[in-house]
Amino acid sequence: MPGSMETLNDWLARAEQLHPKNIELGLDRAKEMASRMGLRFDCPVITVAGTNGKGSTCAMLESILTHAGYRTAVFTSPHLVRFEERLRLAGEAVDASKLIANFEAVETARGDMPLTYFEFTTLGILRCMIEEKPDVAILEVGLGGRLDAVNIIDTDCAVITSIDLDHMDYLGPDRESIGFEKAGIMRAGKPAIVSDPMPPQSVIDHAAAIGADLWRFGHDFNVSGDKQQWGWSGRGRRYSGLAYPALRGANQLLNAAGVLAALEALRPRLPITAQAVRTGLAMVELPGRFQIVPGEPTLVLDVAHNAHAVAALAENLDAMGFYPTTHGVFGVMADKDLAPILARIGPMIDRWYFTDLPTQRAAKAADLLASWQAQNTRTDVSGSVHANPMEALRAAIERADPADRIVVFGSFFTVGGVLEHGTPRLQAKHLLPGG
Repeated sequence: MPGSMETLNDWLARAEQLHPKNIELGLDRAKEMASRMGLRFDCPVITVAGTNGKGSTCAMLESILTHAGYRTAVFTSPHLVRFEERLRLAGEAVDASKLIANFEAVETARGDMPLTYFEFTTLGILRCMIEEKPDVAILEVGLGGRLDAVNIIDTDCAVITSIDLDHMDYLGPDRESIGFEKAGIMRAGKPAIVSDPMPPQSVIDHAAAIGADLWRFGHDFNVSGDKQQWGWSGRGRRYSGLAYPALRGANQLLNAAGVLAALEALRPRLPITAQAVRTGLAMVELPGRFQIVPGEPTLVLDVAHNAHAVAALAENLDAMGFYPTTHGVFGVMADKDLAPILARIGPMIDRWYFTDLPTQRAAKAADLLASWQAQNTRTDVSGSVHANPMEALRAAIERADPADRIVVFGSFFTVGGVLEHGTPRLQAKHLLPGG
């Protein structure tokens, strides 16, 4: 073991060098490593795939199960500010020293096997989770499902949130092919919860082909509600008079419905009370998912980085009421389809602040500005270019009136960039240090 490998950042830098490709889908390497390392969970495992809503779904599962008295271990990706956020043990980000010990174990088992960054870190995180002996493990798929490293673990309950167009270079050109990739996390005889109300046929077909126990929104479980409260009904159980999830936005009800279906399916192994459901949904927190930070101006943070997520963000912004001017801080990866994103949210953003991001994969701010100018038809809007998300936010604060709102959205790097020193509190033209 080289003596210089001291810090978590050293390990992450090294993991980036192990394989020529950033992303190479396929389970052979990870499976071989898992068997070398003897990776097996002794507790129920819930695996969550989907285009959007994965992080929210994991957070709601974690919150309800924690309130039910279970010790949770949750693996999500990517992170907003610190790598350690990718593994939460009993609700807290893992200590870096625990990750280092497990990365050492991966390195020892690896020999000369070339692993991608995601494979290497996933194996280390899975080993760390197993060592902690949680009551329940929640795994979020990084990309797709079928060929994602997380899928080396056989799940006890698969949850598929939404299926839409994203990462098409890797997952295929349409919802049917993308649905097939997501369906790869299902297992024979195990519950498979689909919270997308209109799933591609490929998902339904795959569940039938392998003999998974398919739970479909609108068929096996459903929601009802009014302005004040909502209810859920599933196979033989109902919850009524539920408070809306603490995560804001209409799309969160679909995510919450899938969560309750998963918990219902796992009830024999993980019994929970109605009180845990109520408290868990009311208390759930997840930074950067339509997160509204009160202040002057109002600040909205959202990691919406594809057309489907941006459509949900636009609806949620619309429901917030009137703001004289909306300022948009936006940075995104170069592989995103910009046209539908700009078309959907363009009418709501009056001043754009495009930002560069600290990764090779990001679109340049200048290119974003050019793409926006090429399709913009409004005469009353302006756009500018900034070196990083914090500078873009400062520029927006400088120009904003107290009654305005500032929306920071796009990549995890964009939202993470403004959360680096805590959650910013805005007070008309000033940025107060975060909590």
